[in-house]
Amino acid sequence: MKKIYIATFHQSKFGKLLGMTVPEILRNAVEGACRQIGVPPSVLDVGTVGAACNLTLNEQGLLAGLIAMVPGLEGKPIESVENACASGGQAVLSVIHKLQLGLGDTGIAVGYEKMRDAQGRMDGGLIGKVLGYYSHPDEREGKSFVFPHIFAEVMQAYMLEHGVTEEHLAQIAVEEYANASYNPYAQMSNVRLTLEQAMRIEGINRYLIDGLPLKTYDCSQITDGYASLILATEEGLAKLGVPKAQCVEIAGWTQATDPLKKEGRDMLHPTGALKAMKQAYEMAGLSPADINVAEIHDCFSVMGAIGTEVIGKAAPGKGAQYWVDGKARPDGQCGINTSGGLLAKGHPIGATGIAMVGWAALQLHGSVSPRIQVKNARAAATFNIGGPICASVCTVLKHAS
Repeated sequence: MKKIYIATFHQSKFGKLLGMTVPEILRNAVEGACRQIGVPPSVLDVGTVGAACNLTLNEQGLLAGLIAMVPGLEGKPIESVENACASGGQAVLSVIHKLQLGLGDTGIAVGYEKMRDAQGRMDGGLIGKVLGYYSHPDEREGKSFVFPHIFAEVMQAYMLEHGVTEEHLAQIAVEEYANASYNPYAQMSNVRLTLEQAMRIEGINRYLIDGLPLKTYDCSQITDGYASLILATEEGLAKLGVPKAQCVEIAGWTQATDPLKKEGRDMLHPTGALKAMKQAYEMAGLSPADINVAEIHDCFSVMGAIGTEVIGKAAPGKGAQYWVDGKARPDGQCGINTSGGLLAKGHPIGATGIAMVGWAALQLHGSVSPRIQVKNARAAATFNIGGPICASVCTVLKHAS
């Protein structure tokens, strides 16, 4: 097995891309990453692009062809992938697989989503409808906003089974908004959130589904944004002129998919996610105890709790308490979602999994704001999901060796 290194990570500020077109977004993602290490796109051997709403919201298919329009990338093995909110993570795995197969020594994973119009406005009804396509048809009936409804049910089940309160889960949002204030790329970097505000039902903060506990601040953002990673083998790093000592290794990577239908599955102990994370640790030769940096897929606050359990930092049912006890803070036992997470950094679906891996690498480099930098960052885990905890992409990162 070839070792895979992150040569560089690039992203836009998350939030609004305004009048930027899809071809411009993808070109910026590629050229921006190349510019950071001073190489032309032609040095890249392979590529993959991930997105989820390019057809439904942007009326654009064949994204690989747009990547191939970047000068120097024509005629190369490039593909598009879609795995709902795990599309970005799947793009990373796709590039890794190409490099392992010997299709090249260097590659780029790109992810993006444009969910707002040229004025920065969003059509909430349309977005709710198209995101609902990533659920089972039998579980959409009667749900105006399918995924908030599904995860509101998960939230309620988690609270009942584990004796967790709304306040416990609201603490996750409070911690992540605090982290986002020191991440210049975060959508909510200028917003401050207190626990009292997260719990008080007024203004924008309301219960989204009658009879269920999910509130506005429990939800991730509707976000435009793009992200890209240049990956390379050891031979590829030499071609790029990037010293291995400056890189982070993706030492473990796996993907698992559970049935799409929520009914009949234990959503609080997701089989595929737990299996994928375990395999990623085994591939990396590490354990949860080695990890002190993590980026997890908190599309809703309850996933911040469940994700903490999936990566092995908390026992089943104790994920929310991990946050309440301050263990997930940058100066805690394991800095989780120091980027602000999906709740506050933003959730441009196709870019999310790539941004998770990229931010974890920045933490290992020690190159984020001192206020959110994990001291002596040793190793990192990422957990990216798609659908109702259906597709799970997990990675484990460590310092290059």
